[in-house]
Amino acid sequence: MAEKRNYNYIWIGAVILVFGAIFVPKIADRLGEGSVVERDRMSVAAGSEAGSAPLEYITLNGERRKVPDFALTNQDSLLITDADYLGKVWVAEFFFTTCPTICPQMTANLVELQDELAEYEDFGVASFTINPRHDTPAVLKDYAERYGITDMDWHLLTGPRDSIYELANAGFNIFAAEIPDVPGGFEHSGLFALIDREGYIRSRKDQFGNPIVYYRGTISRADGTNDTGETEQISLLKEDLLKLLKEENGK
Repeated sequence: MAEKRNYNYIWIGAVILVFGAIFVPKIADRLGEGSVVERDRMSVAAGSEAGSAPLEYITLNGERRKVPDFALTNQDSLLITDADYLGKVWVAEFFFTTCPTICPQMTANLVELQDELAEYEDFGVASFTINPRHDTPAVLKDYAERYGITDMDWHLLTGPRDSIYELANAGFNIFAAEIPDVPGGFEHSGLFALIDREGYIRSRKDQFGNPIVYYRGTISRADGTNDTGETEQISLLKEDLLKLLKEENGK
């Protein structure tokens, strides 16, 4: 019996030596390149339906949803309409300059995208204030300067209160309301809408094959997740912006 056990040990040792000779050098090479985790993560992302599939059109009652008409005043006291964004790939958000909670991070995330997409002259942003009584063009101008907003196609927009709330709640279906009891006196969704050159709202699909519709704007890429475990979607938004910018430029 002892002799038989010795043969078993010899056989197991031989298998281990063969495995090591074949696979260990390959693993060592990948570790040397610093690529084991990164390459595997990227291969999963690149092969996922959400990242590789064409962007969805958001529909309502079977019709593609388009940005509603609007005519508002920007930080330079210029009249800006939805027609000014035709031919551009852009992001829409709702915010207010005295927001003590989510708006600063939303703005910082968009400024990062602005800087990273600076080579694309057809990229834009529309920031609609939900506190137009306070957020005059002069106030919006100061806000833009403080946060480093430099893109000529990033308009911070103010105007009639009812028009802006109609645009948010009915036009984009992004919640906004004046609620005196909450911090800052206003409550709104920290979501970004992605709009293509023809004015249609677009998004990628989630892992279940459904459009995500809007992108979380309140979590930074550096943080990755928030306190409730939601993950950042600025990385996804940038990927999808580039997809529209490059595809529609024929690149």
